[in-house]
Amino acid sequence: MKEIFDSVSLKCSQMVTRSYSTSFSTATQMLAPSIRQDIHNIYGFVRFADEIVDSFHDYDKKQLFERFNTDLENALIEKISLNPILNSFQHTYHRFGIQKELVDSFMKSMRLDLTKSDYLTEADYKEYIYGSADVVGLMCLKVFVNGNQEKYEELRESAMRLGSAFQKVNFLRDLKADYEELSRSYFPNANLEELDEPSKQKIIDEIEADFALGLAGIHMLPVEAKFGVYTAYRYYRKLLSKLKSTPSIEIKNTRIRVPNYVKASLLARSYVKYRLNLI
Repeated sequence: MKEIFDSVSLKCSQMVTRSYSTSFSTATQMLAPSIRQDIHNIYGFVRFADEIVDSFHDYDKKQLFERFNTDLENALIEKISLNPILNSFQHTYHRFGIQKELVDSFMKSMRLDLTKSDYLTEADYKEYIYGSADVVGLMCLKVFVNGNQEKYEELRESAMRLGSAFQKVNFLRDLKADYEELSRSYFPNANLEELDEPSKQKIIDEIEADFALGLAGIHMLPVEAKFGVYTAYRYYRKLLSKLKSTPSIEIKNTRIRVPNYVKASLLARSYVKYRLNLI
């Protein structure tokens, strides 16, 4: 019975979210139950693609990635996959009319991680950010607005900027791992061997501008999505605040984290603002 298989697939996507990101999992729990599962489905898909290119060092990553891509294409056409993560994703993809261009752009950026180490130009950097982060925000936005194209277009730019902000914070936080373990450098015009305060501040200013436009969009989100997205926003803002106060030399040598007790406090304060209609 396919209903049982579909149920198992959805539970797999939930498990992926909980296992790989406690912060994202917590934010997802703040979404309305009507859209929560579909965000799990999107996360499971993007997480697995990212894991192939980032983590499976003892295997042929290119071969695994191309196999995953073939399975993805078949899943979107046939509306079923024996890969439970792709089976869950195709359900959300069709339910909300996610554009194929968003999926293709995401996979293009993930494929770049197999071969490209440095992003020396602003154009290359922006193209990678669009495919690796902006389009994920747009996929989620499709769910948040329940497929309403007019509302989607209204919030499109802010969703992209919020996705960009999240990704750039991740890049800055993971500077050491990306550079030393994966030999990658995403920020153009920044010498990571000699990252200084002015270079760090330039990156932070760029992220701050993205956050400002992203927050404006959060205010206009449907009630089903607003609290969850705002929770994620507050977490990443706190992470950026810690990065701002951390000397550049330390950012290169350690991974900055937000303690669990701080996350709990952020969640509580976000909930108060939400209930008081201050978001």
